[in-house]
Amino acid sequence: MKKKEIGSVVFYLVSAVFYVVSIITFAGGNGNSTGAVWLCLGSTFLCLGTAMARKSGEKPDDKENTDK
Repeated sequence: MKKKEIGSVVFYLVSAVFYVVSIITFAGGNGNSTGAVWLCLGSTFLCLGTAMARKSGEKPDDKENTDK
C-alpha cells in the first residue's frame, strides 16, 4: 500500500473509534455536549480520510490541461 492509502485507512479507523466513543457517551448519559464533541471529531477525521484517499487516487494525467 502507498503511504497516502495507509494514512487514509488510519483516518477511517480513528473516525470509527471516535464514533464508538460518542455512542458510549450518549448511551451512558455522561453529557450530551461531550458526546457531540466526539461525534464532531469522528466526522472531521472521516472527511480527512476521504480527502486523503482522493488525493492518493489522482494521477498527473488526470489533471486538466490548461495550455490549450
